[in-house]
Amino acid sequence: MERIEKAFIGFLETKELHQITVSDICKVADINRSTFYANYLDVYDLAEKIIDKLHGEVMVLYHDEIVKGSSRGDYLKLFYHVKENQSLYRTYFKLHTDKNNSMWFYNKRLAAEYFDNKNIDYHVEFFRNGFNALIKMWLFNGCKESPEELEQIIEIEYKGRASYIEKYFTYTDR
Repeated sequence: MERIEKAFIGFLETKELHQITVSDICKVADINRSTFYANYLDVYDLAEKIIDKLHGEVMVLYHDEIVKGSSRGDYLKLFYHVKENQSLYRTYFKLHTDKNNSMWFYNKRLAAEYFDNKNIDYHVEFFRNGFNALIKMWLFNGCKESPEELEQIIEIEYKGRASYIEKYFTYTDR
């Protein structure tokens, strides 16, 4: 399956999902079509399984935070994971455009307390989309900055709100 995923991700670097065929993947992965179909229904199923795999890896990174229902705002783990798995994350962002199905979200109840329950949905969307945009920009620019530099960018943007971010930003399994 690794060869199939690698071939698929390679195609996504230059093609849109609907342009990729099972035959193309099989040729590059040097497998029979029956091997592909033994593991996946079609290229869309393969795409969904790759997204699920990435979600699973992020869940492992933040297992303790998820179990405790909180976050320490430890972006470095995520930023290192992105840097070490750039093609996988580029694939994720290319395939995964549904903003409501993000890997990260806010604890709205706690955030509403912090903001006195005013315009919380706008704040959540602003942060989530900004965070995604920051990661995408970094990723598509080749992760030139260090994870520490990226974390510092977030801290500067939130000027003294680091405790807020640490408290309300968390991770989800969808």
